[in-house]
Amino acid sequence: MVRTPLTPEERRRGERLGALLREARGGRSMVEIAAGAGISAETLRKIETGRAPTPAFFTVAALAGTLGLSMDELLARCGPEPDVVLLAG
Repeated sequence: MVRTPLTPEERRRGERLGALLREARGGRSMVEIAAGAGISAETLRKIETGRAPTPAFFTVAALAGTLGLSMDELLARCGPEPDVVLLAG
């Protein structure tokens, strides 16, 4: 199966997600957070570093729950960038 390449926006969204997760994790270890979410520390590392920019919904939901983040907050901070419309003046 050939995977469609990610768009630049998908990559940026993954980077925003990774940064938010690292920030929310604070001083807690990757192992602790990953275990709480039911994923491997390596998977969390890949998400946090942007090497896995499009994790599965249930993975993101489990991480959010473990870190005390709401899905609304995740969407607000990591969702699609708003379209920028430039008007000629």
